[in-house]
Amino acid sequence: MTASIVRTAAPHAARGQRRLSLILAACCLGQFMNVLDASVVNVALPAIAGDLHLDRNHLPLVNNAYTVVVCGFLLLGGRLADLFGQRRIFLAGVGLFTLASAVGGLADSATMLILARAFQGLGAAVMAPATLTVLGTTFTRPEARARAFAWWSGVSGAAGAVGVLAGGAITEWLSWRWTLLVNVPVGLVLFATVRWAVPRGPHRDGPRPRLDVPGAVTVTLGLMAVVWAVAEEHTYGWTSAAVLAPLVGGTALLALFVLIQARFARHPLMPLDVFRIRSVAAANLVAFFGVAALFSTFYFFTLLLQQVLGYSPVHTGLSYLPLSAGIAFGGWGASALVPRTGPRPVLLTGLTLSCLGLLWLARADADANYVADLLGPVLLLGFGMGAVLNATTNAATAGLPAHQVGLGSGLLNTTRQLGSALGLVTLAALSAHRIDEASSPGLTPSAHALASGHGLALTGAAGFAAIGLLAALAVPGRGRGKGGSG
Repeated sequence: MTASIVRTAAPHAARGQRRLSLILAACCLGQFMNVLDASVVNVALPAIAGDLHLDRNHLPLVNNAYTVVVCGFLLLGGRLADLFGQRRIFLAGVGLFTLASAVGGLADSATMLILARAFQGLGAAVMAPATLTVLGTTFTRPEARARAFAWWSGVSGAAGAVGVLAGGAITEWLSWRWTLLVNVPVGLVLFATVRWAVPRGPHRDGPRPRLDVPGAVTVTLGLMAVVWAVAEEHTYGWTSAAVLAPLVGGTALLALFVLIQARFARHPLMPLDVFRIRSVAAANLVAFFGVAALFSTFYFFTLLLQQVLGYSPVHTGLSYLPLSAGIAFGGWGASALVPRTGPRPVLLTGLTLSCLGLLWLARADADANYVADLLGPVLLLGFGMGAVLNATTNAATAGLPAHQVGLGSGLLNTTRQLGSALGLVTLAALSAHRIDEASSPGLTPSAHALASGHGLALTGAAGFAAIGLLAALAVPGRGRGKGGSG
């Protein structure tokens, strides 16, 4: 009889393991699509401008429409997964993202493309927190949770680098339209996988809390306005009405959001007491500066390769493969360490490696050789940031009850997006100022002037990593998730 029970249990265990593997694959694929689409279109922008007759001043709208909407709706998207079910919201995000990708790929006007990118961003803002919510509620054992977050974090970091390669190859060999249309078959497969494999989520006893509509409106509009102002600064300058008006208005809306959460909301969108959990507060601070360093580096490393060293789009993409591999291996390495050591030692080590790699990379000039001058710092940065992405994901959701994992996920994704946007515009201003100083008036900047400006920006990215290193000191040690001394 015992043998019969064992024979019966074995297939059930195997099916359960296959289902867990599919859930992990679905969450990683969803996050890969989200991050990829923030970078894959970059290389295609010149082709888009020529095909749809989009002038240079309005070309950034193709990316800004995506970024602004993602930042604005991430916090709301995370809360929706908590309130209405992780699978339902995951499916809604995948469906909207896939449909918007199809519309964007078939767009016959700039307006149609920009609107499609905005709806892509809305789908991504709903989908991204749901991926973390599903992982957090499915993989509950520390070792399994760390491995799942390692895959998710590795995919998150590598997707930005892979996007440069994919965008270059697709644009050069096919058409810019396929940078969007490729999402359609992938999205359909993902939709089917989520529908079959992802559970509905933990059962909630009692009535479902109502959505905090005033909080949702103020935080969404506030974040969108602030990120829009940051994105437009490069075109109009900080003192222009086009930047100051949304910046001041967005800041006021965010202040009103905090007031609503603290004093008036019966079911707050973001309960402020979540920040009393030390791991959550410190991890979000680390994530802000870590992602500001990493995603700014994607931008300036691309410019260094193309503008200074003369690499083609495909050659540029291939140059990112060591960075992608470093991020993946760093995340996997962290997955084995975090359950044993806690996230703090991993964060400190990863940020130190990242800072050193960025300072080394900042020294590259117009005569740089890839193997001698770029490969080493890129591997250091990749391995360090892979570990950081994994450990922050663990720390930012540690200590949260199951019904608030979506909130923690949305908060972490919002922090990352804001770090990416604000970090890039800050370093872009520094870089532009240095290039102007090193160039003769009225003449095209030389390769040495461009290298000097991009080097200064990479030094600034190292500074962001150093600030993240200081913030990591506040992350609790192992077994001290809710506060107290480290």
